[in-house]
Amino acid sequence: MSVWVRGVLVLCTIWPLAACAGQQSALDPQGLQSEQIQHTLFIFLVIAAIVWIAVVIVLGVGMLRRKPLTDQPLDLDQAFEERSGRVVLALGIATTAIVLGLSFVSYAGQRTVFAKDEHVLTIKIIGHQWWWEVRYEADRPHQSFVTANEIRIPTGQPVKVELESADVIHSFWVPSLTGKMDLITGQKNELQFTARNAGVYRGQCAEFCGLQHAHMAFAVIALPPDEFGRWRDHENQSAASPSDQLGMQGEALFRGRGCALCHNISGTMAGGQLGPDLTHLASRTTIAAGTLPNTPATLAGWIADPQHIKPGNLMPKMPLQSDELIAILHYLEQLK
Repeated sequence: MSVWVRGVLVLCTIWPLAACAGQQSALDPQGLQSEQIQHTLFIFLVIAAIVWIAVVIVLGVGMLRRKPLTDQPLDLDQAFEERSGRVVLALGIATTAIVLGLSFVSYAGQRTVFAKDEHVLTIKIIGHQWWWEVRYEADRPHQSFVTANEIRIPTGQPVKVELESADVIHSFWVPSLTGKMDLITGQKNELQFTARNAGVYRGQCAEFCGLQHAHMAFAVIALPPDEFGRWRDHENQSAASPSDQLGMQGEALFRGRGCALCHNISGTMAGGQLGPDLTHLASRTTIAAGTLPNTPATLAGWIADPQHIKPGNLMPKMPLQSDELIAILHYLEQLK
């Protein structure tokens, strides 16, 4: 075999292993629940592999073994029949023991995955076609705020997400932190997880929900508790008013061109509820539910023609002049 053929085979073998790590991998658990899911998976995988190998070996031996010919092939061999009966009985007992054992492993794992802790951080997640509304609801209304497509949580603290849908069925899944749970219209589901390490973990809608289902992602950003506290205090603040002429022009155009009818910006006259809240848009890492990185170029492209980037979404293409686009973009970049 030539060197380049061996090289191609090695690359083809290694390439699938790239899926075993990263920001969205069930095989790289970073949460208590995802660790338990992986532990249960490996137990099932090992037992299933042992059973499969045993069956293949027995099947191979049976195919290769030759039974001596007799003059009366229909006569029963009493000793053979008794041995066969004992083997079938032993296999039946082994099968029952394996099923019961795996059921116990599954039950024990679910006690961790679906455990209900006290002193949890509660976040309401509402699925829309095709973005995520994230509501932090505190006991005091002035400490509650809304964001979109990014969920920031403290490490080491249990987080309960209340899942609802505004339109069709979606599914919340962050493989590195926990299993998935559906968002069903008219029904409230709950899921709890705890991030063990700080980091950015990618989540994805796991239920086909329409044309842009593949572009309905989100990020879970786990922060140290003190850093999360500072972020939460900042998010509770209203948007700062623009201080320069171009920014003020952009704010006026934002309201005058109808953007404020769909988007809310706290502290301003923009109070729309149809689209994502933009109060601190500039502090987010992505736009359009993880479709693009949040940069001036991508944000300008999105404002100019969102249907070209994400066909079928509810944001229409607005007939903006280039100077109007620049002013609105400048205003939105100040919403940090």
